[in-house]
Amino acid sequence: MQVLKFGGTSVANAQNITLVKNIVSDTKSDKIVVVVSAFGGVTDTLLNASLLASKQDAAYKPMVKELEDRHLSTVKSLININVQSAVLSKVKSELNTLETLLEGAFLIGEITPQLSDKIVSYGELLSSYIICEYFKQEQLDAIHADSRALIITNNVNGKATVNFDLTNANCNTFINKASQKVIVAPGFIASSEKGNATTLGRGGSDYTAAIIAAAIDAEILQIWTDVSGMYTANPKWVKQAKAIPHISYEEAMELSHFGAKVLYPPTIQPVLAKGISIEIKNTFQPADQGTSITKNSTSQGKTVRGISHIANTALLSLEGPGMVGIPGISKRFFEVLSQSDISVVLITQASSEHSICVGISADDLDKAVTMVNSAFEYEIERGKIKPAIAEKRLAIIALVGDRMKSHQGLSGKMFSTLGKNNVNIRAIAQGASERNISAVIKEEDVKKALNALHEQFFEENIKQLNLFVMGVGNVGSKFLNQIHQQKKYLKEKLKLNIRVIGLSNSRTMFFDEDGISLKDWEEQLQSGQTADKHKFFETVNQLNYRNSIFVDNTASAEVSKTYNAYLGNSISVVTCNKIACSSVFSNYQELKELARTFNAPFLFETNVGAGLPIIDTLKHLMASGDKILKIQAVLSGSLNFVFNTFNDKVTFHDVVKEAQEQGYTEPDPKIDLSGVDVMRKILILARESGSLLEIEDIENHSFLPQESLATDNNGDFFASLVRNEPHFQQLYKDAIDNGSKLKYVAQFEEGKASVGLRQIPKGHDFYTLEGSDNIVLFYTERYPDQPMIIKGAGAGADVTASGIFADIIRIGNF
Repeated sequence: MQVLKFGGTSVANAQNITLVKNIVSDTKSDKIVVVVSAFGGVTDTLLNASLLASKQDAAYKPMVKELEDRHLSTVKSLININVQSAVLSKVKSELNTLETLLEGAFLIGEITPQLSDKIVSYGELLSSYIICEYFKQEQLDAIHADSRALIITNNVNGKATVNFDLTNANCNTFINKASQKVIVAPGFIASSEKGNATTLGRGGSDYTAAIIAAAIDAEILQIWTDVSGMYTANPKWVKQAKAIPHISYEEAMELSHFGAKVLYPPTIQPVLAKGISIEIKNTFQPADQGTSITKNSTSQGKTVRGISHIANTALLSLEGPGMVGIPGISKRFFEVLSQSDISVVLITQASSEHSICVGISADDLDKAVTMVNSAFEYEIERGKIKPAIAEKRLAIIALVGDRMKSHQGLSGKMFSTLGKNNVNIRAIAQGASERNISAVIKEEDVKKALNALHEQFFEENIKQLNLFVMGVGNVGSKFLNQIHQQKKYLKEKLKLNIRVIGLSNSRTMFFDEDGISLKDWEEQLQSGQTADKHKFFETVNQLNYRNSIFVDNTASAEVSKTYNAYLGNSISVVTCNKIACSSVFSNYQELKELARTFNAPFLFETNVGAGLPIIDTLKHLMASGDKILKIQAVLSGSLNFVFNTFNDKVTFHDVVKEAQEQGYTEPDPKIDLSGVDVMRKILILARESGSLLEIEDIENHSFLPQESLATDNNGDFFASLVRNEPHFQQLYKDAIDNGSKLKYVAQFEEGKASVGLRQIPKGHDFYTLEGSDNIVLFYTERYPDQPMIIKGAGAGADVTASGIFADIIRIGNF
């Protein structure tokens, strides 16, 4: 014998019920018990109608009409017209009785628990009757069984306790005597020993099926639902979640207790003692393997089998000096909750006995606070115990697995993963069986926590990085193309999955929670909403993804002012924008401190030398204990390009214009030519070396005429270069006459920094520097005479984009 249970989604409509019939027809067994839920959503509608009726709100009547139309429509879709009338008559009769019950609640303005159970039972009664009649029509040898005559409970309504002695006898008698092969029974409903309607709690149809399976010693219990088994995490929250092929009873109970809705927690209890295996199957994909639940699991080396959570949780704490060493406080506390019918889902207590903290449903919190404060009124008045402390908007997240107890470091890995993603833990509990580790976190952090933990424990060490990119011009577009080109390589070789979730330019911004397609990102961005850097941050923060990175490819001072908001919310920042790190030292220091405090990397390698590893090398020198004595550098790729290209046969204006067109300069080339850009770069290197320098402390020996420095737009600036051509030609001539080349040099030594145009003689490391290359000489205690040299392309969109890309990979490897 087999027991098959079909949930509300599986029997939601005529089309789905046809699938159910096919599954039952294909089941090979001498006798099959089919337990069905109400049509999807019907129980909720009945409960809402009951509530409205009890408030004497006539809005319940359209709900009854909706239920009537739905059930009659299903009958007409399933049952042939020549035998339809008898079925329709029966369904209408039941609906009339239901309407009478609701009308009674409306007239008296209240609803008792007993009446509520009677009303909600009609969902399963109607669905099971209609399905049984359809089975008969389709030549299945079927009979309808009323679960109220089979399952006997106590007189508690809403979630009754089963009398297994009477129930087992009833089930055996009815099912063994039935000559039909298929017995269709409604789930969820039962009756008390006095004959009154009772229910087994929400999700009770699973429980009904398990009760019957245990009573008749079924070979197997199948739970048919809308997913292909129990998953490593809720697939609605974690898209990478996978079905678990095989799991133990205990693991399944833990997962269902912690919110795995595919299985009602009490379901396992009746079948566990009999050793009856449970299979979770998908009605809509019956060929899928699903999950098998048995006494022992085959975990195939997996210590953690699943991750689950309980939403809508609250913490209730009782604490005070009067609790220390006083026997009976805990007993009184839990008695109050028990007598108030408040279920405790998590307990933690300080070893000092100074406090007790429990997790309960947020719906019960106000009642719990009132009852606890009343029970401990005497101690509270005398200051021995504080009034109950309540915290809402929380959730419990749990790791589950039978083999966790034999593996060290799982708790550390769990809490470290949550900590790295700025998920604050309010309470921790671990069962003595070590089958689960639970933590209470903010409700808003659940999705991020589930995904981060799933990535850590189930995804073969593939780390997902979620990027939010501002600035998609020359550098930004190259960066996006590089990500698109390297996506497969990163996943296969570096175990990094990089997704771009948000994009923004100065006009529009666009978000896609599933990741923006980098094949056609331009079109998607054009269809976005109006750009707003504050709304951009709010969206990033609200999405609350793990491993979030804000990428700034702009040169905007306003955008740089948002970094502290990102870092303060554990969102890493990668930028080629030099303004933040060259702003006042206190702001630079604050950003670095925020990055440390909130474990959010703040990387800006491209601030100096584009894609060259200049800052990274400097950091390694400092971290290893070396000390910087002097830095000499050519740090402007644009200025190096200008002076390597400029001669007596071309004008200075034309060379600068070419540098701008090739992307070597900032959008405003005066920033480069005035020396401000180089000042920012040497300032950043000085600060990374440990100096407290400000930009005003740097000497700038500018080669530009005052007229050029005084301009405030590109047109006037370029015009001034034309008028001052003799000045630039004289600079070139003087260098040639001395057998030297012109280089714009930055220097930092003994706490002082300067920038300016210098004549570099033959034999100097700077003399042979070509094109737009940069070069940095680090003189340190370990390299006092022969400096450490870093040399290479220091400007251009491609190399800058690759430097940003390298910073992203650094974060991925943290």
